[in-house]
Amino acid sequence: MRVGLYFGSFNPIHVGHLIIANAMLERTSLDEVWFVVSPQNPFKEKDSLLDDQQRLHMVQLAVEDNEGLRACDVEMHLPTPSYTVVTLAKLQEQYPDIEFSLIMGSDNMDNFHKWRNADYILEHYHIYVYPRPDHLDSPTLKHPSVTLMEGFPLMEISSSYIRAEIAQGHSVQYLLTPPVWQYLTDRHFYEKTN
Repeated sequence: MRVGLYFGSFNPIHVGHLIIANAMLERTSLDEVWFVVSPQNPFKEKDSLLDDQQRLHMVQLAVEDNEGLRACDVEMHLPTPSYTVVTLAKLQEQYPDIEFSLIMGSDNMDNFHKWRNADYILEHYHIYVYPRPDHLDSPTLKHPSVTLMEGFPLMEISSSYIRAEIAQGHSVQYLLTPPVWQYLTDRHFYEKTN
């Protein structure tokens, strides 16, 4: 089985994430896409990052009706900060029969060479890259292990935009799946408190 790993804080997960994951399933040989929910980084300010379990639950709500998509909490059981190479080793140990690939935006390619064991990752894993405007000139995009997806939907939606809209009292109902929107609304997540 081939699985694409889509890493992120998913704070919150939105339709843009799901559109990208679904397009990966349709346009590559991947059988599944796993949303790897990253834990709170102890070296960064918490800001408006929700609790790990709340973000994981929102991903589970978002993907529950799609058998090709799945929430993955592996990084919540690993030391922080999270390093992708460590996560990959853990997953390969747990699922030796699965062929893992990475899914990321082209903006991540700009600093990929600074990642821990970046060369090892490129040597052993395929990376599917979705285009981000103004981030399409990294030399890493030309590596044989990297596939820049053509004709891909350009997603301008971001989790930070959604959080800002909620804080200003604006509706984001159609940027989220109905279960995620209901969960956020019921709990008043990201709303501005005076």
